[in-house]
Amino acid sequence: MVKTGVMICGHGSRSQAAVDEFSVLAEKLPAYLPDDWLTSYGYLEFANPVIRDGLDELRDAGCDRILAVPGMLFSAMHAKNDIPTVLNTYAAANDMPVSYGRVLGVDPKMIAAAGGRIKEAVDSANQTLGNVPIEETCLVVIGRGASDPDANGNVSKIARILWEGIGFGWCEVGYSGVTFPLVEPCLEKVTRLGYRRVIVFPYFLFTGVLIDRIYGFTDQVAAAHPDIQFVKAGYLSDHPKVLETFAERILEQVGEMPPDNCAMCKYRTSILGFEAEVGAVQESHHHHVEGQGASAPGSNVEDCELCDSFCTGLCRLEGEAGDHHHHDHDHDHGDGAHHHHHAPYPHADHPLGPESARKTKK
Repeated sequence: MVKTGVMICGHGSRSQAAVDEFSVLAEKLPAYLPDDWLTSYGYLEFANPVIRDGLDELRDAGCDRILAVPGMLFSAMHAKNDIPTVLNTYAAANDMPVSYGRVLGVDPKMIAAAGGRIKEAVDSANQTLGNVPIEETCLVVIGRGASDPDANGNVSKIARILWEGIGFGWCEVGYSGVTFPLVEPCLEKVTRLGYRRVIVFPYFLFTGVLIDRIYGFTDQVAAAHPDIQFVKAGYLSDHPKVLETFAERILEQVGEMPPDNCAMCKYRTSILGFEAEVGAVQESHHHHVEGQGASAPGSNVEDCELCDSFCTGLCRLEGEAGDHHHHDHDHDHGDGAHHHHHAPYPHADHPLGPESARKTKK
């Protein structure tokens, strides 16, 4: 009889709170899976255990096959490139079958979870601030932001479904990094639309530096516009519908026809503006920050000379947090320099993207 192990592959965070929240989700997931399956987890960067450690735990427990799933919302470089590299390398080195499932993606259950968090925020605001008609409320959905238009476009699709499903007067989409518009320029635009209330919803699984950034900019813009109610909605966290979706992504791998785990991949298909990335080498550059945790560059605002109360992202521009950009860079690990290539994001200089953080400089 085949003994099955489940591996949940997280991104990892410099925030201990985010790591703790991910581990809670991993601990709750087995209740949604067959009783005789074993579950482990690991992180791509920053946090411990790393993915290899989780795989070792399952192999040492006698698992004959491993069903891996990315603990991520959408398919971008981490899910399409970095995690598969780690899994494929491990499978080859240990002669262990490792399959790889889909990201959570655009799914009715995920939309239900998002809608639940937004409605909680609306209900709370109505109770504490007074009723405002939903048609006079603007929804702002903030995604992670990636160098992949597939992932960024899915945030917009989620936002449209939430907008239309709940009936908000208007909706805008922003991102916390890499692409455009970032949080602050997105919210500044919203202030000119004439809505009495703005619900800011981070479409994120867990807390962390980027959630702090989203809420920090929300407070900053709200202080400059006291005539508008800015309401911060909670992120997805371990909502039951999120756990159900994770379980589905694992279970569908053992079905008769497992679904494609990457339907629109810029590394396989020519995508407008990203044609040069077709056929890119599959490799991960995250080994240089595996397990660093709170010691990783940019892990806290207290030591930052650029930001006051929350991370604005300026360090990526100024180079204070180390070179973690997605382009050519070298890392010396004591055994010589390792060179990794990642195509530059074609709109890195967009005025509403990361460059917008320059005006926050002290």
